[in-house]
Amino acid sequence: MSASNVDQELGWTREEFKKIGVEYAFLRSRRENDWYPHYIHNLDNLIRFGGLFPPVHVHADIRRTRLLGATHASREGGCLLVRARDDIYRMVELKGKKIGLTKSLNTIKNDWWRIQEEQGIELMLRLNGMTRDDVEIVEFPYPDDWYDKPEMLDPMNNPSELWLKRDHKHDLAFRPLETALGQGLVDAIYTQSKPFQHLQEATGRFKAIEDLSRYPDWTLQVANIPAVITCTDEMAEKHPELVLAFMKGMIKVGRWANENKHAAAAILDRQTFYLDAEDTYEGIKHIDMVPNLSPQNLASIDIGKDFMLSHGYIENDFDVHEWAAPEFFEQAAKELLEEEWTRRSTAKLPEGTALEVTATRLG
Repeated sequence: MSASNVDQELGWTREEFKKIGVEYAFLRSRRENDWYPHYIHNLDNLIRFGGLFPPVHVHADIRRTRLLGATHASREGGCLLVRARDDIYRMVELKGKKIGLTKSLNTIKNDWWRIQEEQGIELMLRLNGMTRDDVEIVEFPYPDDWYDKPEMLDPMNNPSELWLKRDHKHDLAFRPLETALGQGLVDAIYTQSKPFQHLQEATGRFKAIEDLSRYPDWTLQVANIPAVITCTDEMAEKHPELVLAFMKGMIKVGRWANENKHAAAAILDRQTFYLDAEDTYEGIKHIDMVPNLSPQNLASIDIGKDFMLSHGYIENDFDVHEWAAPEFFEQAAKELLEEEWTRRSTAKLPEGTALEVTATRLG
């Protein structure tokens, strides 16, 4: 849920690349590319915008990348679902009962869904004076292999084309523990606050008894977020113009989305797990859609990284502030400001008059 997802329909970033004579395309627009670069960043020319945990894993254990920006979903920390008709209304009533925890059997990709499950469950237990010892954590291995199915490997020009092949708002491949809860194999499962939660509650079969999004503590809202932008060190060093073009597109689209939240929500509803377009709007109305590297975003990234390290999801530690490369956002914002100043000023001059622009560094 980012400026990149909105830009899939606007195409403004593609225009920025066209200005410098570069073809900009979706990762899966070529048959030779599978889905895994999104998780292991094995393409030098890839700029990735998505959930936090895979790029943390990449930078820690696979290859060095640059952190270019982040967008934080303000209140999606996660909640705990039980069956709607169960006589359970508070977390303490789960003592001695079973909470599900998924385990992806796909060893190529980062198990990002399990990470947020485990992090969210531990936080909700702690907020209610409980620990893992008070409940029984039941693991559910699952294939997590839809990426490899032949129909999923057909070329796609736009990421939202994926959902032409899958009914993502009702596809249980994205809610692997819902069946186990419905069948009574466990008594509770983690789900993301609001997006998945609303879809699951709408079935009439489930209810939330705890919700991290209702707490004022922003450090609890770390369910695979912030969404972050990363590129390889190779791209940043050898072709910074590609990074600048992408960041200029993200800034322009993010500003438009901030000013047109309902329109942005209608676009995002094609690919989010919110109930509908209005529910998507409620989810983004307080979010700054212009990606940035604010101190709060960097702190949120650090929280996610530290959890992954402490629970064995990454082997190597790193400094988030050293990972961050704010110079690209700064330069992109500066160039956009100069372009806009030139455009507006030139429009007020006689035809054929040249306008000299003196650059002043921002910051």
